[in-house]
Amino acid sequence: MTGRARARARGRPPAQETATPTVGPAFVQQALPSQPPGQRHPQQPCVAPSVSEEPVGRGRQRGRQSVPQSQSVGRPEGQKGIFQELSLADRGGRRRDFHDLGINTRQAIEHVQESKTGSSGTIIKLTANYFRLTSRPQWALYQYHVGYSPEMEARRLRSALLFQHEELIGKTHAFDGSILFLPKKLGNKVTEVFSRTRNGEDVKITITLTNELPPTSPTCLQFYNIIFRRLLKMLNLQQIGRNYYNPSDPINIPSHRLMVWPGFTSSILQYEENIMLCTDVSYKVLRSETVLDFMYSLYYQVEEQRFRDACAKELIGLIVLTKYNNRTYRIDDIDWDANPQCTFRKADGSEISYVDYYKSQYNQEITDLNQPVLISQTKRRRGNLMPGPVVLIPELCFLTGLTEKMRNDFNVMKDLSVHTRLPPEQRQCQIRRLIDYIRKDDNVQKELRNWGLSFDSNLLSLKGRVVQGEKIFQSGSMFDYNAQFGDWSKETRGVPLICAKPLDNWLLIYTRRNFDAANTLLQNLFKVTPAMGIRINKATVIEVDDRTEAYLRVLQQNVTPDTNIVFCVLSSSRKDKYDAIKKYLCTDCPIPSQCVLARTLSKPQTAMAVSTKIALQMNCKMGGELWSVEIPLKQVMVVGIDCYHDNLAGKQSIAGFVASLNQTMTRWFSRCVVQGRGQELVDGLKVCLQSALREWFKWNKYLPSRIIVYRDGVGDGQLNTLVNYEVPQFLDCLKSVGKEYSPRLTVIIVKKRVNARFFAQSGGEFKNPPPGTIVDVEVTRPEWYDFFIVSQSVKSGCVAPTHYNVIYDTSKLKPDHVQRLTYKLCHMYYNWSGVIRVPAPCQYAHKLAFLVGQSIHKEPNLLLSDKLYYL
Repeated sequence: MTGRARARARGRPPAQETATPTVGPAFVQQALPSQPPGQRHPQQPCVAPSVSEEPVGRGRQRGRQSVPQSQSVGRPEGQKGIFQELSLADRGGRRRDFHDLGINTRQAIEHVQESKTGSSGTIIKLTANYFRLTSRPQWALYQYHVGYSPEMEARRLRSALLFQHEELIGKTHAFDGSILFLPKKLGNKVTEVFSRTRNGEDVKITITLTNELPPTSPTCLQFYNIIFRRLLKMLNLQQIGRNYYNPSDPINIPSHRLMVWPGFTSSILQYEENIMLCTDVSYKVLRSETVLDFMYSLYYQVEEQRFRDACAKELIGLIVLTKYNNRTYRIDDIDWDANPQCTFRKADGSEISYVDYYKSQYNQEITDLNQPVLISQTKRRRGNLMPGPVVLIPELCFLTGLTEKMRNDFNVMKDLSVHTRLPPEQRQCQIRRLIDYIRKDDNVQKELRNWGLSFDSNLLSLKGRVVQGEKIFQSGSMFDYNAQFGDWSKETRGVPLICAKPLDNWLLIYTRRNFDAANTLLQNLFKVTPAMGIRINKATVIEVDDRTEAYLRVLQQNVTPDTNIVFCVLSSSRKDKYDAIKKYLCTDCPIPSQCVLARTLSKPQTAMAVSTKIALQMNCKMGGELWSVEIPLKQVMVVGIDCYHDNLAGKQSIAGFVASLNQTMTRWFSRCVVQGRGQELVDGLKVCLQSALREWFKWNKYLPSRIIVYRDGVGDGQLNTLVNYEVPQFLDCLKSVGKEYSPRLTVIIVKKRVNARFFAQSGGEFKNPPPGTIVDVEVTRPEWYDFFIVSQSVKSGCVAPTHYNVIYDTSKLKPDHVQRLTYKLCHMYYNWSGVIRVPAPCQYAHKLAFLVGQSIHKEPNLLLSDKLYYL
């Protein structure tokens, strides 16, 4: 497993400290050159930890741009200006897109300027994880620019000189070295004062009022979040990544050597009528294993000559935690030519070894002097540090998250879910705890009073709507289903499919040890397919050796253009074998394929259900259609777009593009765009849309009058670029079709990673809202045409809503119609007989991009573009 999948599977959080061996095994001693302590390797300079603004552990390769000499005197950790991020936003524009503040897309959509709320459905009372932020009347934030003459470069010195005049500016302030924020207005617009340095030099300080900010201004909203982070630190919560956790209240799971830190996510934004704090519970899973522990363990499991490659494969892409500063880093490389005895140059010009540095700075003993070092590439400038490589010591880095083995262990996941997958009643109690902490802490309350701010003590109450459940159509039959279960497999079992593709000529490939599993599958397929309307002939059965080359040789010799589908029974989940099969059958010889693990077929209690699922999936991959829902809109094409990033070096990003081809939205066209590494915004939209329109015309003999695009995978800060970059590509493409062709276009951003949670109030208890719950009031943004939909039903824990933001719309559809169509499309994903969290085209685009990015690494053959071969 590589890339985003591995990062998602393992790239979670930290661990308990364990004793590290003092003597390295042969791999360490042989892999590294023998060097006296304090000497650098002559061929490659070491990467130095930062000794300036950034917490230690960061650094630069010598010769690259490093900390400016003017900033060589470092500030002790913890004394950094709390408003540094906001000042960067104001001066350099680096964080101008914090939660996409200031981007008003609603003003350009005429028909929703007065109201963007729907009316259909039944009213339901809800509670949401939001707390109102209140301030004293006529509250404002005053922004000042602070200048120095002569100019003072060191931020620490600038702060010390300014704070000599605390009687003027007051004790309540936020200053980052250049910009000063005060809750009060000074007497003069320009104030000049004088301070004296330690060496007796007089410095003139000019404090100039530059802005009087209302509570709803983007800068003010960022200020609220910075102040709130200060409050969380005052509560002794520790920041890891973007969230804050409570290490003093850990949840121990000793049976699995795991620890869980409870914590919170938080953001303060302007919503429809109020500025509110949105907070949710968050958990960090910590493992009691360092990177060095893992390397020792791996060394004894693999051949010595394969050890370095095995290390790279297992470790690169993982997230680690350095407990000495509670920071997380991503491992990008392993430097086998360096070790802790290497030296680096500090900002003051002196040299020090990693061993001595970590001992003096953090009181951390490095016991294994021959271990290699890890490299993490920083992407953002932090303080005065330019982006560049960061050195990490394996012995001090704790692995985070769960291994694949842990995730596949039912007992591990069950024991974890008891603490992390909270039911609605418990979750809202945990959310309330944060406000309780704030209200009971005297220092926090004093800080809030000084700024004139306070938080409501109650969760937000609001009203949502539950739309009518959808009816499922299958080959002339119509079914109602229980929306609470969100599954209609029982209702539709035994009913013919809308379009059943025959299995006239197909291959079944297996190994000798899997003969029984393959034979059982064949028997079960002959039992379940007649009721579906699928005509099935006996397969061409081929036995192969359990080697990748054997599978490929059989495929090359037996697959013909008349082959309907290839079915491979695999003995293990080896990725290289799966990738080779998929790459050959998706590019070189375009035939749909199905790969299933033998153990999946070998469970008697689930054999029939698995065979039914496989038959449905095979039918989809060959171009069949399973079920549909009522789609009132006519002549409408629905498009789904998502991106996949393979984080390994040299891998490219893949954009999946999927478009509907018929009125019932049961047939789909797909294309891929291969992009630069890590690129999210799609470059080849124009080509994809042109191809989709040509294919639509072949099917319908006319072009669609409406095009609705669901764009998934867009994070905070990308909205402005999306509006100005991707939408124009769509418009240019439509213009290029012809002067007389002018369809109506709607572009909707789909966001799954949201912190909003909704609780239905029933009999004094909190429960999950039912599927079909729509929220388009109070917790939506006034500058956007947006709404939430709870489409799923979950068996345990809290259901997560999906956020939809209509950024461009000339269709002039009513909000009700857009919301209902979106919910309908959540029923149309053929890989699950139930409702999913996002519209089907988004999930299809995700599956396509994931398959190409994980296994194929190039655009599939266009002969497969009208089939769901990627399910």
